[in-house]
Amino acid sequence: MRLRIIGVSFSEHFDRRQIGYLAFYAIAAVLSIASSVEVSTAQIPTKPQDIRPNIVWIIPDDMSANFSCYGESAIETPNVDRLAARGVKFTNAFVTAPVCSTCRSAFITGMYQTSIGAHHHRSGRGQLKIRLPEHIKLVPRLFQEAGYYTTISGWPMNGKLGKTDYNFEWDEGVYDGNDWAGRGEGQPFFAQLQTRGGKRRGKDAQGWKQVAQQATDRFGSATQVAEVVLPPYYPRHPDILRDWAAYLDSVRLTDALVGEVIERLESEGVLDNTIVLFMTDHGISHARGKQFLYDEGTHVPLIVAGPGITAGQVRSDPVEHIDIAALSLAAAGITVPQHMQSRDILASDYVHREAAFSARDRCDETVDHIRSVRTQRYKYIRNFLPERPYLQPCAYKDAKAILKAIRAWDAAGKLDEVQQVVTRQVRPPEELYDIESDPYEIHNLASEPAYSERLAKMRAMLDSWMEETNDQGLTPESPEMYASDMQIYIDKTAVRDPEHNQTIVRNIALMKKWAAEGK
Repeated sequence: MRLRIIGVSFSEHFDRRQIGYLAFYAIAAVLSIASSVEVSTAQIPTKPQDIRPNIVWIIPDDMSANFSCYGESAIETPNVDRLAARGVKFTNAFVTAPVCSTCRSAFITGMYQTSIGAHHHRSGRGQLKIRLPEHIKLVPRLFQEAGYYTTISGWPMNGKLGKTDYNFEWDEGVYDGNDWAGRGEGQPFFAQLQTRGGKRRGKDAQGWKQVAQQATDRFGSATQVAEVVLPPYYPRHPDILRDWAAYLDSVRLTDALVGEVIERLESEGVLDNTIVLFMTDHGISHARGKQFLYDEGTHVPLIVAGPGITAGQVRSDPVEHIDIAALSLAAAGITVPQHMQSRDILASDYVHREAAFSARDRCDETVDHIRSVRTQRYKYIRNFLPERPYLQPCAYKDAKAILKAIRAWDAAGKLDEVQQVVTRQVRPPEELYDIESDPYEIHNLASEPAYSERLAKMRAMLDSWMEETNDQGLTPESPEMYASDMQIYIDKTAVRDPEHNQTIVRNIALMKKWAAEGK
């Protein structure tokens, strides 16, 4: 049996949330048709309006939950705040990977990157490729097959496709274009808006100055250094303070962007039939943020608002960023594939996750292997390469002025005991934190007898997850794949930035040396 409403076919397998969507759209369709009928010249459209919801994802780069509605007090973010007030705000949303390409490979498939072999950052880019199993389809393809017009772009739209950064071979045809204006009459659309977010601030004073000027032009002022409140593990070095102020301005500019998207949807008369989802691709790019599994790198904002979603909700249960795949498909009445590890966290019959899981593997040339499990209260981290320093050499991160500042003050003995957690030369094999009493994850409880039972439970949870999800990162990347990806990385930087290129080459040699030493 199948149910057909206003020319749109839906599966018979609905939960109460989906039935609510159907009721909403059925009523909307009736009202729409009724309002367009004139007694003397009534006409029935030859192509009924498709009243399934549009889905819009807004996903900035490199940004933590530094928004007013999440407790940030140094700046105001009225547009994101209003979006949260219109829908549901998740306060414990976490990415399954704290770096761009692995995170994006996960959410676009609704799968853990470790389950599909896409767990190494910028992998499969050289001669050796990564291919998905045939049964795994990208989310935009599933929307296409259901009759949606699919787009990906930056903002403002510039006629080009937006950032994808997927770690596997894929068909660009999954996107119909870069602007939903190209859709057919009455056709619903699925749009990904990928924005620069925290990348706006660049790596040094030049970028900070540009962002400050953009903020001044837009809002009349830039964020002042005096307003910056740093996590306690970062020193109040002038460069770190200026960088964080620029970061907060990038948050303000991102908030304004959200307002522009909402304004366009409203001006086109489609906002009331559009589900807007706001999430970042991982946390702030900083020493202990991006690329690491502390909350600074994995905790992200996640807000969903639109038809069928009760306004003013706040959810504190742990959710994973891959869940945006299932909830978006379900909202459109599209069957969520059984293989997907993503869950429809808005379903009325959804059973809350006990924990969220994250993984960090190679990032560019820097080899690492870390796993974590995060409940509402506790975080457990396992370092598979404990003999390596926290801040391994990484050409991308080491080029940032903030990393140079931390290393300089460490060498000069200017870091206090808390700040030295960032620069330690070895790591504990296991880390356990009580987030409730230690939100900055400073005091490792793994060796404390009073927490032995909690440690054992968290350890077992991670072991089960790695086994059940077929964590492919448990097998080291082959030398051939590493060489393949490093060659294209070297080739791309050789002409553009010779100095940076030489740093990459030196780091690759060091990674090989450490591996040979069993480090």
